[in-house]
Amino acid sequence: MSSPTSEIRNQPKTWTKGEYLVSTDTSLIPIQTLNTWYAGEEFYWAKPMPEPALRETIQNSLCFGLYHNPSQSDKSPENDTSNSTLEFVGFARCVTDYTTFLFLTDVFVLSSIQGLGLGTWLVTCVQEIIETMPYLRRSLLLTGDWKRSVPFYEKVMDM
Repeated sequence: MSSPTSEIRNQPKTWTKGEYLVSTDTSLIPIQTLNTWYAGEEFYWAKPMPEPALRETIQNSLCFGLYHNPSQSDKSPENDTSNSTLEFVGFARCVTDYTTFLFLTDVFVLSSIQGLGLGTWLVTCVQEIIETMPYLRRSLLLTGDWKRSVPFYEKVMDM
């Protein structure tokens, strides 16, 4: 018998909102783009790493990619999510055992689209998965900007 959280490892989950898509399918994440973000000033808490190491990190984490999908506005959520139509615009990563522990990290949305509610939506998608973990004992969040970050996460994740 499989649990809802073990299913997420085997069957990626997808959410859509207008022209945007959130997916736990790690094959959609452009490793080179993510590494470029890690090297940037906006992603101040992380550093770039060799692509094989980053690829392994992504494969061993529960990741949520946020994508702009202009062709989505006239499609149903089940339709094509090929890399050719998706623009990678945000990311969240959870280090988890899928049962008792979850560490939310690397939550990021490009500054050019901040203020559209997409970061809130991304974290809401993460929260939806967290709520399927009935034996979760610990969830963690570390932040370098306490005043700005903590009220956001308290509100969105009902902490």
